[in-house]
Amino acid sequence: MITFIFAILFLVMGYILYGKLIERLFQPDGRATPAVEHPDGVDYVPMKTWRVFLIQLLNIAGTGPIFGALMGAVFGPVVFLWIVFGSILGGSVHDYMTGMISVRMNGASISEIVGKYLGVGAKQVMRVFSVVLLILVGAVFTTSPATLLARLTPDWMNTTFWVVVILIYYFMATLLPIDKLIGKLYPFFGVVLIVMAVGIIAGLVVGGYHIPELTLCNLHPSGQPVWPFMFITVACGAISGFHSTQSPMMARCLTSEKDGRKVFYGAMITESVIALVWAAAGVAFYGATGGLQQALTKLEQSGVVYDISVNLLGMAGGALAIIGVVVCPISSGDTAFRSARLTLADWFGIDQKKIGKRLIITIPLLAVGAVLTQLDFDVVWRYFSWSNQTLAMIALWAAAMYMVHNKENWLYSLVCAVPAAFMSGVSCTYILMAKEGFGISKAIAYPVGILFAGACAVWYVFCAIRLSRQKMSH
Repeated sequence: MITFIFAILFLVMGYILYGKLIERLFQPDGRATPAVEHPDGVDYVPMKTWRVFLIQLLNIAGTGPIFGALMGAVFGPVVFLWIVFGSILGGSVHDYMTGMISVRMNGASISEIVGKYLGVGAKQVMRVFSVVLLILVGAVFTTSPATLLARLTPDWMNTTFWVVVILIYYFMATLLPIDKLIGKLYPFFGVVLIVMAVGIIAGLVVGGYHIPELTLCNLHPSGQPVWPFMFITVACGAISGFHSTQSPMMARCLTSEKDGRKVFYGAMITESVIALVWAAAGVAFYGATGGLQQALTKLEQSGVVYDISVNLLGMAGGALAIIGVVVCPISSGDTAFRSARLTLADWFGIDQKKIGKRLIITIPLLAVGAVLTQLDFDVVWRYFSWSNQTLAMIALWAAAMYMVHNKENWLYSLVCAVPAAFMSGVSCTYILMAKEGFGISKAIAYPVGILFAGACAVWYVFCAIRLSRQKMSH
Protein backbone atom coordinates (compact mmCIF):
# COMPACT_ATOMS: atom_id res chain seq x y z
CA MET A 1 0.00 0.00 0.00
CA ILE A 2 2.92 2.34 0.74
CA THR A 3 4.19 1.98 -2.83
CA PHE A 4 0.75 2.81 -4.18
CA ILE A 5 0.40 5.92 -2.00
CA PHE A 6 3.84 7.18 -3.01
CA ALA A 7 3.03 6.51 -6.66
CA ILE A 8 -0.06 8.73 -6.41
CA LEU A 9 1.96 11.44 -4.65
CA PHE A 10 4.65 11.28 -7.33
CA LEU A 11 2.04 11.82 -10.03
CA VAL A 12 0.58 14.82 -8.21
CA MET A 13 4.03 16.31 -7.65
CA GLY A 14 4.88 15.57 -11.28
CA TYR A 15 1.97 17.73 -12.38
CA ILE A 16 2.91 20.54 -9.98
CA LEU A 17 6.68 20.56 -10.56
CA TYR A 18 7.58 18.92 -13.87
CA GLY A 19 4.39 20.08 -15.54
CA LYS A 20 5.27 23.64 -14.52
CA LEU A 21 8.77 23.20 -15.95
CA ILE A 22 7.39 22.00 -19.30
CA GLU A 23 4.97 24.92 -19.34
CA ARG A 24 7.80 27.36 -18.62
CA LEU A 25 9.91 25.93 -21.43
CA PHE A 26 7.02 26.13 -23.90
CA GLN A 27 6.06 29.67 -22.76
CA PRO A 28 2.29 29.95 -23.34
CA ASP A 29 1.16 33.55 -23.69
CA GLY A 30 -1.92 35.70 -24.11
CA ARG A 31 -2.32 35.38 -27.88
CA ALA A 32 -5.76 34.52 -29.22
CA THR A 33 -6.38 30.79 -29.60
CA PRO A 34 -7.95 29.35 -32.78
CA ALA A 35 -11.30 28.93 -31.00
CA VAL A 36 -11.36 32.62 -30.05
CA GLU A 37 -9.87 33.94 -33.28
CA HIS A 38 -12.16 32.19 -35.75
CA PRO A 39 -14.89 30.00 -34.23
CA ASP A 40 -16.82 28.05 -36.90
CA GLY A 41 -19.55 26.46 -34.78
CA VAL A 42 -18.45 22.93 -35.79
CA ASP A 43 -14.89 22.10 -34.71
CA TYR A 44 -13.58 25.49 -33.55
CA VAL A 45 -15.90 26.05 -30.59
CA PRO A 46 -14.82 27.95 -27.44
CA MET A 47 -15.54 25.99 -24.26
CA LYS A 48 -14.93 26.46 -20.56
CA THR A 49 -11.67 24.97 -19.27
CA TRP A 50 -13.28 22.41 -16.96
CA ARG A 51 -15.39 21.10 -19.82
CA VAL A 52 -12.42 20.89 -22.18
CA PHE A 53 -10.47 19.01 -19.46
CA LEU A 54 -13.19 16.40 -18.95
CA ILE A 55 -13.67 15.92 -22.70
CA GLN A 56 -9.91 15.54 -23.15
CA LEU A 57 -9.80 13.00 -20.31
CA LEU A 58 -12.52 10.87 -21.82
CA ASN A 59 -11.06 11.29 -25.33
CA ILE A 60 -7.67 9.91 -24.32
CA ALA A 61 -8.86 7.41 -21.72
CA GLY A 62 -11.48 5.04 -23.12
CA THR A 63 -10.82 1.68 -21.51
CA GLY A 64 -7.06 2.19 -21.93
CA PRO A 65 -6.21 3.01 -18.30
CA ILE A 66 -8.44 0.13 -17.18
CA PHE A 67 -7.74 -2.73 -19.61
CA GLY A 68 -4.10 -1.79 -20.25
CA ALA A 69 -3.36 -1.40 -16.54
CA LEU A 70 -4.93 -4.77 -15.70
CA MET A 71 -2.90 -6.52 -18.41
CA GLY A 72 0.23 -4.64 -17.31
CA ALA A 73 -0.32 -5.62 -13.67
CA VAL A 74 0.34 -9.24 -14.69
CA PHE A 75 4.03 -8.25 -14.73
CA GLY A 76 3.77 -7.32 -11.04
CA PRO A 77 4.19 -4.07 -9.07
CA VAL A 78 7.00 -3.01 -11.41
CA VAL A 79 4.16 -1.68 -13.56
CA PHE A 80 3.72 1.15 -11.02
CA LEU A 81 7.11 2.56 -12.02
CA TRP A 82 6.22 2.67 -15.70
CA ILE A 83 2.85 4.29 -15.08
CA VAL A 84 4.36 7.00 -12.85
CA PHE A 85 7.56 7.91 -14.67
CA GLY A 86 6.22 7.08 -18.11
CA SER A 87 3.40 9.55 -17.54
CA ILE A 88 5.35 12.37 -15.90
CA LEU A 89 8.37 12.31 -18.23
CA GLY A 90 6.75 10.93 -21.38
CA GLY A 91 2.99 10.76 -21.71
CA SER A 92 2.10 14.11 -20.18
CA VAL A 93 4.90 15.88 -22.05
CA HIS A 94 3.70 14.21 -25.26
CA ASP A 95 0.08 15.30 -24.71
CA TYR A 96 0.97 18.85 -23.66
CA MET A 97 3.38 19.45 -26.52
CA THR A 98 1.15 18.06 -29.25
CA GLY A 99 -1.84 19.97 -27.89
CA MET A 100 0.00 23.27 -27.53
CA ILE A 101 1.83 23.04 -30.85
CA SER A 102 -1.55 22.39 -32.44
CA VAL A 103 -2.88 25.57 -30.79
CA ARG A 104 0.05 27.49 -32.28
CA MET A 105 -0.65 25.92 -35.70
CA ASN A 106 -4.35 26.83 -35.79
CA GLY A 107 -5.57 23.47 -34.48
CA ALA A 108 -3.52 21.41 -36.96
CA SER A 109 -3.71 17.61 -36.77
CA ILE A 110 -0.67 15.59 -35.73
CA SER A 111 0.26 14.70 -39.32
CA GLU A 112 0.55 18.40 -40.21
CA ILE A 113 2.66 19.04 -37.09
CA VAL A 114 4.98 16.18 -37.99
CA GLY A 115 5.22 17.44 -41.56
CA LYS A 116 6.27 20.90 -40.49
CA TYR A 117 9.02 19.76 -38.12
CA LEU A 118 10.15 16.41 -39.57
CA GLY A 119 9.72 17.09 -43.29
CA VAL A 120 7.31 16.52 -46.18
CA GLY A 121 8.11 12.81 -46.45
CA ALA A 122 7.32 12.28 -42.78
CA LYS A 123 4.07 14.22 -43.23
CA GLN A 124 2.85 11.94 -46.02
CA VAL A 125 3.72 8.82 -44.05
CA MET A 126 2.12 10.24 -40.93
CA ARG A 127 -1.08 11.16 -42.73
CA VAL A 128 -1.60 7.58 -43.82
CA PHE A 129 -0.31 6.12 -40.55
CA SER A 130 -2.52 8.28 -38.30
CA VAL A 131 -5.69 7.74 -40.35
CA VAL A 132 -5.13 3.96 -40.35
CA LEU A 133 -4.52 4.03 -36.58
CA LEU A 134 -7.66 6.07 -35.96
CA ILE A 135 -9.82 3.74 -38.04
CA LEU A 136 -8.33 0.77 -36.15
CA VAL A 137 -9.21 2.45 -32.86
CA GLY A 138 -12.73 3.09 -34.09
CA ALA A 139 -13.11 -0.55 -35.15
CA VAL A 140 -11.68 -1.93 -31.89
CA PHE A 141 -13.90 0.33 -29.82
CA THR A 142 -16.96 -0.74 -31.77
CA THR A 143 -16.47 -4.47 -31.36
CA SER A 144 -15.63 -4.62 -27.63
CA PRO A 145 -18.67 -2.69 -26.27
CA ALA A 146 -20.97 -4.34 -28.82
CA THR A 147 -19.89 -7.78 -27.61
CA LEU A 148 -20.52 -6.88 -23.97
CA LEU A 149 -23.89 -5.28 -24.69
CA ALA A 150 -24.94 -8.44 -26.56
CA ARG A 151 -24.27 -10.46 -23.40
CA LEU A 152 -26.41 -8.15 -21.27
CA THR A 153 -29.43 -7.83 -23.58
CA PRO A 154 -32.03 -10.20 -25.14
CA ASP A 155 -30.84 -12.66 -27.80
CA TRP A 156 -32.25 -10.67 -30.70
CA MET A 157 -29.94 -7.81 -29.70
CA ASN A 158 -26.85 -9.67 -30.84
CA THR A 159 -23.36 -8.30 -31.51
CA THR A 160 -24.24 -7.29 -35.07
CA PHE A 161 -27.24 -5.32 -33.82
CA TRP A 162 -25.10 -3.36 -31.36
CA VAL A 163 -22.33 -2.79 -33.91
CA VAL A 164 -24.90 -1.10 -36.15
CA VAL A 165 -26.27 0.99 -33.26
CA ILE A 166 -22.79 2.10 -32.21
CA LEU A 167 -21.82 2.96 -35.79
CA ILE A 168 -24.95 5.10 -36.13
CA TYR A 169 -23.90 6.96 -32.97
CA TYR A 170 -20.37 7.34 -34.38
CA PHE A 171 -21.84 8.82 -37.54
CA MET A 172 -23.65 11.48 -35.51
CA ALA A 173 -20.68 12.23 -33.23
CA THR A 174 -18.30 12.53 -36.20
CA LEU A 175 -20.66 14.76 -38.16
CA LEU A 176 -22.30 17.08 -35.62
CA PRO A 177 -20.69 20.19 -34.08
CA ILE A 178 -18.46 19.19 -31.15
CA ASP A 179 -20.56 21.00 -28.55
CA LYS A 180 -23.86 19.37 -29.57
CA LEU A 181 -23.19 15.75 -28.56
CA ILE A 182 -19.61 15.23 -27.37
CA GLY A 183 -19.56 18.52 -25.45
CA LYS A 184 -22.72 17.60 -23.55
CA LEU A 185 -22.16 13.89 -22.83
CA TYR A 186 -18.41 13.68 -22.20
CA PRO A 187 -18.13 15.85 -19.09
CA PHE A 188 -20.69 13.65 -17.31
CA PHE A 189 -18.98 10.39 -18.28
CA GLY A 190 -15.57 11.87 -17.46
CA VAL A 191 -16.80 12.38 -13.90
CA VAL A 192 -18.15 8.79 -13.88
CA LEU A 193 -14.69 7.47 -14.85
CA ILE A 194 -13.10 9.36 -11.94
CA VAL A 195 -15.81 8.31 -9.45
CA MET A 196 -15.38 4.70 -10.55
CA ALA A 197 -11.63 4.81 -9.77
CA VAL A 198 -12.20 6.48 -6.38
CA GLY A 199 -14.80 3.83 -5.52
CA ILE A 200 -12.45 0.98 -6.45
CA ILE A 201 -9.58 2.19 -4.29
CA ALA A 202 -12.00 2.86 -1.40
CA GLY A 203 -13.33 -0.70 -1.79
CA LEU A 204 -9.80 -2.11 -1.63
CA VAL A 205 -9.01 -0.18 1.55
CA VAL A 206 -12.30 -0.94 3.31
CA GLY A 207 -12.14 -4.58 2.24
CA GLY A 208 -8.64 -4.96 3.69
CA TYR A 209 -7.06 -6.08 0.40
CA HIS A 210 -3.27 -6.16 0.25
CA ILE A 211 -1.73 -4.03 -2.49
CA PRO A 212 1.77 -5.46 -3.01
CA GLU A 213 4.85 -3.30 -2.57
CA LEU A 214 7.31 -2.49 -5.30
CA THR A 215 9.64 -5.20 -6.58
CA LEU A 216 11.72 -4.99 -9.74
CA CYS A 217 11.24 -8.71 -10.35
CA ASN A 218 9.24 -9.84 -13.36
CA LEU A 219 6.24 -11.70 -11.94
CA HIS A 220 4.57 -12.53 -15.26
CA PRO A 221 3.28 -16.13 -14.95
CA SER A 222 4.37 -16.97 -18.51
CA GLY A 223 7.74 -15.29 -18.14
CA GLN A 224 7.04 -12.72 -20.85
CA PRO A 225 9.85 -10.14 -20.62
CA VAL A 226 9.11 -6.72 -19.16
CA TRP A 227 11.10 -5.07 -21.96
CA PRO A 228 9.49 -4.23 -24.30
CA PHE A 229 6.12 -5.93 -23.73
CA MET A 230 5.01 -4.11 -20.58
CA PHE A 231 5.77 -0.75 -22.19
CA ILE A 232 3.49 -1.59 -25.11
CA THR A 233 0.75 -3.20 -22.99
CA VAL A 234 0.34 -0.24 -20.61
CA ALA A 235 -0.08 2.44 -23.25
CA CYS A 236 -2.84 4.85 -22.28
CA GLY A 237 -1.87 4.81 -18.59
CA ALA A 238 1.70 5.94 -19.30
CA ILE A 239 2.14 7.21 -22.87
CA SER A 240 0.01 6.79 -25.96
CA GLY A 241 0.37 8.12 -29.49
CA PHE A 242 -3.40 8.01 -29.88
CA HIS A 243 -3.50 11.03 -27.58
CA SER A 244 -1.65 13.12 -30.16
CA THR A 245 -4.62 12.61 -32.49
CA GLN A 246 -7.05 13.76 -29.79
CA SER A 247 -5.26 16.80 -28.35
CA PRO A 248 -5.71 18.85 -31.58
CA MET A 249 -9.49 18.53 -31.20
CA MET A 250 -9.33 20.26 -27.82
CA ALA A 251 -6.73 22.68 -29.19
CA ARG A 252 -9.60 23.98 -31.35
CA CYS A 253 -11.77 24.56 -28.23
CA LEU A 254 -9.23 26.02 -25.77
CA THR A 255 -9.82 29.71 -24.97
CA SER A 256 -6.41 30.45 -23.41
CA GLU A 257 -2.95 28.99 -23.98
CA LYS A 258 -2.32 29.31 -20.25
CA ASP A 259 -4.96 26.63 -19.59
CA GLY A 260 -2.96 24.09 -21.63
CA ARG A 261 -1.20 22.52 -18.65
CA LYS A 262 -4.51 21.91 -16.86
CA VAL A 263 -6.11 20.36 -19.93
CA PHE A 264 -3.32 18.40 -21.65
CA TYR A 265 -0.76 17.63 -18.94
CA GLY A 266 -3.44 17.41 -16.25
CA ALA A 267 -5.72 15.00 -18.15
CA MET A 268 -2.80 12.62 -18.72
CA ILE A 269 -1.82 12.68 -15.05
CA THR A 270 -5.45 12.01 -14.10
CA GLU A 271 -5.58 9.10 -16.50
CA SER A 272 -2.40 7.68 -14.94
CA VAL A 273 -3.95 7.86 -11.47
CA ILE A 274 -6.89 5.84 -12.82
CA ALA A 275 -4.44 3.35 -14.35
CA LEU A 276 -2.62 3.00 -11.02
CA VAL A 277 -5.90 2.24 -9.26
CA TRP A 278 -6.80 -0.52 -11.70
CA ALA A 279 -3.30 -2.03 -11.73
CA ALA A 280 -3.40 -2.17 -7.92
CA ALA A 281 -6.94 -3.57 -7.96
CA GLY A 282 -5.95 -6.35 -10.37
CA VAL A 283 -3.16 -7.85 -8.26
CA ALA A 284 -4.82 -7.07 -4.90
CA PHE A 285 -8.21 -8.55 -5.73
CA TYR A 286 -6.91 -11.79 -7.27
CA GLY A 287 -4.06 -12.15 -4.80
CA ALA A 288 -1.22 -12.67 -7.28
CA THR A 289 -0.27 -12.11 -10.90
CA GLY A 290 -1.06 -15.75 -11.66
CA GLY A 291 -4.62 -15.34 -10.41
CA LEU A 292 -5.03 -12.15 -12.41
CA GLN A 293 -3.74 -13.84 -15.55
CA GLN A 294 -6.19 -16.73 -15.12
CA ALA A 295 -9.06 -14.29 -14.62
CA LEU A 296 -8.12 -12.33 -17.74
CA THR A 297 -7.97 -15.55 -19.74
CA LYS A 298 -11.28 -16.85 -18.43
CA LEU A 299 -13.34 -13.65 -18.15
CA GLU A 300 -11.49 -11.34 -20.56
CA GLN A 301 -10.83 -7.72 -19.62
CA SER A 302 -14.45 -6.55 -19.42
CA GLY A 303 -15.37 -9.56 -17.26
CA VAL A 304 -12.52 -8.83 -14.85
CA VAL A 305 -13.63 -5.20 -14.54
CA TYR A 306 -17.17 -6.34 -13.77
CA ASP A 307 -15.96 -8.98 -11.30
CA ILE A 308 -13.80 -6.52 -9.35
CA SER A 309 -16.42 -3.76 -9.37
CA VAL A 310 -19.33 -5.92 -8.18
CA ASN A 311 -17.32 -7.55 -5.41
CA LEU A 312 -15.88 -4.27 -4.13
CA LEU A 313 -18.87 -1.97 -4.63
CA GLY A 314 -21.93 -4.23 -4.93
CA MET A 315 -24.64 -3.52 -7.50
CA ALA A 316 -23.61 0.14 -7.71
CA GLY A 317 -20.17 -1.08 -8.74
CA GLY A 318 -21.72 -3.34 -11.31
CA ALA A 319 -23.59 -0.41 -12.84
CA LEU A 320 -20.41 1.68 -12.89
CA ALA A 321 -18.49 -1.21 -14.44
CA ILE A 322 -21.02 -1.57 -17.24
CA ILE A 323 -20.89 2.17 -17.90
CA GLY A 324 -17.10 2.05 -17.82
CA VAL A 325 -16.57 -0.84 -20.22
CA VAL A 326 -19.36 0.26 -22.57
CA VAL A 327 -19.26 4.05 -22.57
CA CYS A 328 -15.49 4.51 -22.27
CA PRO A 329 -14.52 2.59 -25.43
CA ILE A 330 -17.37 4.25 -27.35
CA SER A 331 -16.12 7.65 -26.21
CA SER A 332 -12.74 6.88 -27.77
CA GLY A 333 -14.20 5.32 -30.89
CA ASP A 334 -16.32 8.33 -31.81
CA THR A 335 -13.51 10.84 -31.35
CA ALA A 336 -11.19 8.53 -33.28
CA PHE A 337 -13.45 8.77 -36.32
CA ARG A 338 -13.91 12.51 -35.75
CA SER A 339 -10.15 13.00 -35.58
CA ALA A 340 -9.75 10.94 -38.76
CA ARG A 341 -12.24 13.26 -40.46
CA LEU A 342 -10.25 16.31 -39.37
CA THR A 343 -6.95 14.73 -40.45
CA LEU A 344 -8.32 14.00 -43.93
CA ALA A 345 -9.86 17.49 -44.11
CA ASP A 346 -6.44 19.03 -43.31
CA TRP A 347 -4.78 16.69 -45.80
CA PHE A 348 -7.02 17.54 -48.76
CA GLY A 349 -7.92 21.09 -47.73
CA ILE A 350 -11.65 20.39 -47.40
CA ASP A 351 -13.49 23.07 -45.41
CA GLN A 352 -15.70 21.49 -42.75
CA LYS A 353 -18.26 24.22 -42.10
CA LYS A 354 -20.83 22.75 -44.50
CA ILE A 355 -22.41 19.42 -43.60
CA GLY A 356 -22.18 18.14 -47.18
CA LYS A 357 -18.39 18.33 -47.13
CA ARG A 358 -18.28 16.59 -43.74
CA LEU A 359 -20.45 13.80 -45.18
CA ILE A 360 -18.00 13.28 -48.06
CA ILE A 361 -15.36 12.24 -45.53
CA THR A 362 -17.51 10.70 -42.77
CA ILE A 363 -19.38 8.08 -44.82
CA PRO A 364 -16.29 6.34 -46.32
CA LEU A 365 -14.52 6.40 -42.95
CA LEU A 366 -17.36 4.62 -41.17
CA ALA A 367 -17.75 2.17 -44.05
CA VAL A 368 -14.12 1.08 -43.68
CA GLY A 369 -14.54 0.92 -39.89
CA ALA A 370 -17.60 -1.31 -40.31
CA VAL A 371 -15.62 -3.75 -42.46
CA LEU A 372 -12.80 -3.90 -39.90
CA THR A 373 -15.24 -4.86 -37.12
CA GLN A 374 -15.57 -8.22 -38.87
CA LEU A 375 -11.89 -9.02 -38.32
CA ASP A 376 -10.52 -10.85 -35.29
CA PHE A 377 -10.48 -8.42 -32.35
CA ASP A 378 -7.20 -9.71 -30.86
CA VAL A 379 -5.35 -9.32 -34.16
CA VAL A 380 -6.60 -5.75 -34.66
CA TRP A 381 -5.75 -4.88 -31.04
CA ARG A 382 -2.16 -6.17 -31.29
CA TYR A 383 -1.43 -4.08 -34.35
CA PHE A 384 -3.10 -1.08 -32.75
CA SER A 385 -0.89 -1.43 -29.64
CA TRP A 386 2.36 -1.29 -31.62
CA SER A 387 1.24 1.45 -34.02
CA ASN A 388 0.01 3.45 -31.02
CA GLN A 389 3.43 3.58 -29.37
CA THR A 390 5.17 4.16 -32.70
CA LEU A 391 2.96 7.21 -33.19
CA ALA A 392 3.99 8.45 -29.72
CA MET A 393 7.64 8.09 -30.75
CA ILE A 394 7.12 10.14 -33.93
CA ALA A 395 5.07 12.81 -32.15
CA LEU A 396 7.76 13.26 -29.49
CA TRP A 397 10.50 13.64 -32.12
CA ALA A 398 8.37 16.28 -33.85
CA ALA A 399 7.89 18.08 -30.52
CA ALA A 400 11.65 17.96 -29.90
CA MET A 401 12.30 19.59 -33.28
CA TYR A 402 9.64 22.22 -32.55
CA MET A 403 11.61 23.17 -29.44
CA VAL A 404 14.85 23.31 -31.44
CA HIS A 405 13.24 25.59 -34.04
CA ASN A 406 11.51 27.91 -31.60
CA LYS A 407 13.67 28.15 -28.48
CA GLU A 408 16.99 29.90 -27.98
CA ASN A 409 18.70 26.89 -26.42
CA TRP A 410 18.27 23.57 -28.25
CA LEU A 411 18.96 21.72 -25.00
CA TYR A 412 15.42 22.62 -23.90
CA SER A 413 14.25 20.07 -26.46
CA LEU A 414 15.76 17.25 -24.40
CA VAL A 415 12.52 17.07 -22.40
CA CYS A 416 10.96 15.68 -25.59
CA ALA A 417 14.00 14.01 -27.16
CA VAL A 418 14.84 11.72 -24.21
CA PRO A 419 11.38 10.06 -24.03
CA ALA A 420 11.33 10.01 -27.85
CA ALA A 421 14.58 8.01 -27.92
CA PHE A 422 13.22 5.69 -25.22
CA MET A 423 10.02 5.03 -27.17
CA SER A 424 12.07 4.49 -30.33
CA GLY A 425 13.82 1.61 -28.58
CA VAL A 426 10.53 0.23 -27.26
CA SER A 427 8.73 0.29 -30.62
CA CYS A 428 11.62 -1.17 -32.59
CA THR A 429 12.32 -3.96 -30.10
CA TYR A 430 8.64 -4.89 -29.83
CA ILE A 431 7.98 -5.27 -33.55
CA LEU A 432 11.13 -7.37 -33.86
CA MET A 433 10.15 -9.73 -31.02
CA ALA A 434 6.34 -9.88 -31.17
CA LYS A 435 4.55 -12.72 -32.95
CA GLU A 436 2.61 -10.18 -35.03
CA GLY A 437 6.00 -8.75 -35.99
CA PHE A 438 9.15 -10.66 -36.94
CA GLY A 439 9.33 -13.09 -33.99
CA ILE A 440 13.08 -12.56 -33.53
CA SER A 441 14.79 -13.64 -30.31
CA LYS A 442 15.64 -11.03 -27.71
CA ALA A 443 19.35 -11.78 -28.17
CA ILE A 444 19.06 -10.04 -31.54
CA ALA A 445 16.08 -7.73 -30.94
CA TYR A 446 17.51 -6.04 -27.83
CA PRO A 447 20.75 -4.76 -29.38
CA VAL A 448 19.01 -3.81 -32.64
CA GLY A 449 16.39 -1.83 -30.68
CA ILE A 450 19.11 -0.04 -28.72
CA LEU A 451 21.02 0.74 -31.91
CA PHE A 452 17.87 2.12 -33.53
CA ALA A 453 17.21 4.39 -30.54
CA GLY A 454 20.84 5.50 -30.63
CA ALA A 455 20.65 6.25 -34.36
CA CYS A 456 17.52 8.37 -33.82
CA ALA A 457 19.28 10.26 -31.01
CA VAL A 458 22.35 10.92 -33.18
CA TRP A 459 20.13 12.20 -36.00
CA TYR A 460 18.33 14.51 -33.57
CA VAL A 461 21.58 15.95 -32.13
CA PHE A 462 22.97 16.52 -35.63
CA CYS A 463 19.80 18.35 -36.74
CA ALA A 464 19.60 20.35 -33.52
CA ILE A 465 23.19 21.58 -33.70
CA ARG A 466 22.88 22.43 -37.41
CA LEU A 467 19.67 24.41 -36.85
CA SER A 468 21.16 26.20 -33.86
CA ARG A 469 24.17 27.28 -35.91
CA GLN A 470 21.91 28.50 -38.71
CA LYS A 471 19.92 30.61 -36.26
CA MET A 472 23.12 32.08 -34.80
CA SER A 473 24.44 32.97 -38.27
CA HIS A 474 21.24 34.90 -39.00
